[in-house]
Amino acid sequence: MAPEPPLPEPLLSAPSLSAPSLPPTLLDLSTYLLSRIGRTARGRLAEQLAERGLRLWDMAVLAALADFGPHAQRDLVQRLGIDPSDLAKVADQLAAAGYVERVRDPADRRRVSVSVTDAGRALLAELDARARAVQDEVLAPLDARERQLLHALLLRVHQGQQAQQAQQGPGERRGR
Repeated sequence: MAPEPPLPEPLLSAPSLSAPSLPPTLLDLSTYLLSRIGRTARGRLAEQLAERGLRLWDMAVLAALADFGPHAQRDLVQRLGIDPSDLAKVADQLAAAGYVERVRDPADRRRVSVSVTDAGRALLAELDARARAVQDEVLAPLDARERQLLHALLLRVHQGQQAQQAQQGPGERRGR
């Protein structure tokens, strides 16, 4: 088996890839680049979802329910890091459209269980396809190997952040 070719060096000096309005000091910060690319990707995905009258939280709720099964509404709040009143609005709208079903627990009327419907799964498949199209657009400069590497590195950073948050108390967490 042939050795893998090395990853290309950044081409920031190439005129077509440089951004003269951005200071090199910022371009040297991976966190700055992640923020800018993330903002662009989020905006493009939000546009795609808006075409269906949906928002990012709608997709997040559908994905959580499809991936992890029915949840108590308060557990979805914890899992997704969403404000309880915002989740209630999202669940109300998704339920009204027939994408999720909400059922009160007969043993505890305060507890509401939320599950995804077949229509919600179909919608999520469509939204996932749109999200992947946005991802392909944003990551177009990378080949398949570079995309896999980027994904693996971002996942590792994400897991590190989760581990760090798990060690902190709720009052100490940032970015919520």
